[in-house]
Amino acid sequence: MSLSENLLPPLRQELPRLGNPDKAAGAQKYMKNIAPFLGVQAPERRALVRRLCADMQTPSASELAQAVRTLWSWEQREYHYVAYDLMSHFSDSLDDRFLEEHVAFLIVRKSWWDTVDGLGTAAVSPVSVRYPCVPLMRQWLTSPNIWLNRAAIQHQRGRKSDTDIDLLIEFCDYHSDSREFFITKAIGWALRDLSRIDNSAVETFLKEHPDLHRVAVREAVKLSRET
Repeated sequence: MSLSENLLPPLRQELPRLGNPDKAAGAQKYMKNIAPFLGVQAPERRALVRRLCADMQTPSASELAQAVRTLWSWEQREYHYVAYDLMSHFSDSLDDRFLEEHVAFLIVRKSWWDTVDGLGTAAVSPVSVRYPCVPLMRQWLTSPNIWLNRAAIQHQRGRKSDTDIDLLIEFCDYHSDSREFFITKAIGWALRDLSRIDNSAVETFLKEHPDLHRVAVREAVKLSRET
């Protein structure tokens, strides 16, 4: 049986039982009504996914893609979160085509910062370390879709000393005149990560971009102001 056949029926039975109507209403309001919620907390959701997947064989990339696309088609937001939980759990199944063929599809549908950043952590960042993805990230960077832009700007988050600093600066520079909140926030977060390893590069970037949106600047200098 495939991953979808093994996992999705019990998941659809058990996940709603963990829900709380009050938490669901609060989450839906906080997320600007992007989708309805079940009201399931992240630790409980992840524990359920781990339990259901514990004895399953590692799926193929196509089996994993089928499961996550099905989850994305379901209405409640927690199912979308489960989709990237699965990508994290079965990270070995993410092949060199997974970002282009599947993650891009997910990023531009039912888009909001929660799923875009979740997909970044679960798939975009690890896959772009494992395989040459810079041409694809440049495609996302120059896309008219702001969520692909955001994913591209943030695709090196968490790499620490392995960060390609020139590439990060290039990506931030490309959208440095943006006034779109979710883009400027992404630039700020990327620069804040960079400040941990090369704060002088961040300071130089800010001097060379005096009109950078205040949201990006505030995030970029946050760590230096805390020390």
